[in-house]
Amino acid sequence: MIRHWCLQDARQSIVLASENDHLPEVVYWGPRLPDGEDRTTLFRAYGIDVTGGMLDRNPELSICPEATRSFPGQPGLILRDGSGNPLLPKFCFEEAIEAPDRLELVYRDQTGLLTYRAIYTITPATHVIEARAVLESETPVNLHWLAAPVFPAPQLSDEMIDFAGRWCGEFQANRTAWSPGIRYRENRTGRTGHEHFPGLIVPCRGATNCHGEVFGFHYGWSGGHRMVAEELPDGRRQIQFGHAARMEYEAQTRFETAPLFAVYSSDGINGCAISFQRHLRDEIVTFPHPDRPRPVHYNCWEAIYFNHNLPELREIADHAAALGAERFVLDDGWFGNRDDDTRALSDWEVDPRKYPDGLGPLIDHVHGLGMSFGIWFEPEMINPDSDIHRRHPDWALGSEDQILGRHQKALNMALPEVREFLYARIAAILSAHEIDYIKWDHNRVLPMPDAAQTRGSYALIDRLRADFPAVEIESCASGGGRIDFGILKRTQRVWLSDSNDALERLRIQHNAAIFLPLSVTGSHVGPRQCHTSGRILDIRFRAWVAAQRHMGFEMDPRELTEDEVHVLCEVTQWWKDNRAWMERADILRLESPDSAVIAEEQIARDGTRFVVFAGKADTSAQIAPRPLRLTRLDPDALYRVDLRNRGDAPALSRGTPALKDGALDLSGRYLMHHGLTLPWSFPETMWVIEGHRL
Repeated sequence: MIRHWCLQDARQSIVLASENDHLPEVVYWGPRLPDGEDRTTLFRAYGIDVTGGMLDRNPELSICPEATRSFPGQPGLILRDGSGNPLLPKFCFEEAIEAPDRLELVYRDQTGLLTYRAIYTITPATHVIEARAVLESETPVNLHWLAAPVFPAPQLSDEMIDFAGRWCGEFQANRTAWSPGIRYRENRTGRTGHEHFPGLIVPCRGATNCHGEVFGFHYGWSGGHRMVAEELPDGRRQIQFGHAARMEYEAQTRFETAPLFAVYSSDGINGCAISFQRHLRDEIVTFPHPDRPRPVHYNCWEAIYFNHNLPELREIADHAAALGAERFVLDDGWFGNRDDDTRALSDWEVDPRKYPDGLGPLIDHVHGLGMSFGIWFEPEMINPDSDIHRRHPDWALGSEDQILGRHQKALNMALPEVREFLYARIAAILSAHEIDYIKWDHNRVLPMPDAAQTRGSYALIDRLRADFPAVEIESCASGGGRIDFGILKRTQRVWLSDSNDALERLRIQHNAAIFLPLSVTGSHVGPRQCHTSGRILDIRFRAWVAAQRHMGFEMDPRELTEDEVHVLCEVTQWWKDNRAWMERADILRLESPDSAVIAEEQIARDGTRFVVFAGKADTSAQIAPRPLRLTRLDPDALYRVDLRNRGDAPALSRGTPALKDGALDLSGRYLMHHGLTLPWSFPETMWVIEGHRL
């Protein structure tokens, strides 16, 4: 008997089918099928031939490939019983629970001890499929590996794109050719990590940012993941995501993967990006005040570091407010005897040396300037040189002689007493003051991967969110070390990188836009000389790069010249004037014919307006700029396009391209197929083009 199920929306269909009560395979995933398509025929048509050197029948590439069915690739489940003996289950169909846009498939092992559930949901508004797996056992078992429901990868694909990185260099794209065997990535640092962002893009042959078929995946978990992209000897390909292997140290009766978010796009990588951006913003993140515009940030870290004193902070706040800041964030150094990063983490009480009257006078001053107030915590960490560590050394995760990271250890978040202590200290600060924002940091990897650590951190954040629903939380982990849909279910902003170098940020933001919308992506105007790269960049470039995302400042504003103040105020006001539509805009990566130019288009949901940011990261190989093609415009509509910052053209731009003189009315077809001819510019500058549909 052939069983089959289908989930679909206006864009796509995904069909699962099986026979003989086996676990199903994804026999089709792509453009929406006709309503009358016979799914039994689809299952039969999906099968591949058998020839010499093969088994007499091809083992199923099922949603959880089973070693017991002669499957030649990586299994979806590796399990041992309480005595350590391997368990090799053979699952058979039990029931299917179907609802609109949801499917739950239940399978039971022949021994009757194990139950496997695959749960799928599809969100028609965003075209995102969520898939997760649940394993239940009658007796405690030890889990080595459990994949979320497995997806096939397309045969007409030559490469895959995943993302690596480092501190101050996140979201570096890797392109790996498909070949027989495995592309295996595993993050065992215990947090999402700069090094292994849990995402994968699989373009079909010829696909670009703007055209072609592309499949996208993201695993929404903050504790370290494993990815397997495998090509079998027969040519079939599978994609597996799950928690990093061997992260469950205790035998249990229930295990569950995080959601695997999967996207099919028929119009390039941007189609995946729009789905991920919209799904994160509209379906996952919960903003305390969803109707309130995103405020311009000021963060004092790179202005004062640990040198907190009230008169200077008041003066800095005055300058920040004058520049247009709407939220003032007090960073590390306000608590315990925290004069550097070697001490006092976990001593979450206000330092009376620096704040003899508490935080109240500073908060009152900030509020008097019309700004809200935010504060920095790093709750999951502890310094050995701290009162709490001396009192509770057993609260630290890992061995006594472990390698420290930034002079600190991690707290064991699986311990209820640790979570209770942290909740009490944080809640005391939030209860005593009008604070609407926490910058929640995580500045070291864990000494060992442990899924219980992540669950404990989630539980603490969930409790604080429930009791202080008006407080927004930013996820920071040495910059972009904890960015994923799991943490963003509990937070509302990510600190994309500790680098405020606008040139580095331009590259990082461009790749991160495949997954992250403007509304959650913090980007700050840093100091004239960047503290992490030493590079000196013009204020115009720094300001416009920050204006591409959730804008803020992070420098000593007293260093600014009169011209720099004027430029920063002007760009900040432009961002405020446009944020209402940009916060919900789609960020589209443009195909630049000049490899020195990194360009994107942010287009309003109704298509009536857009802005293009064309950042020049290097010296061009050719003399004159090549036309830059736009995307997703109405080909038959007229658009008025204008160069917002034409006054930035340098003296070496000696010609007369039309955009230097004023606005142009051009068709969408022209803009998409010929493109905009921009004036010549120096490296490390940005052109900003505004467009309105007439």
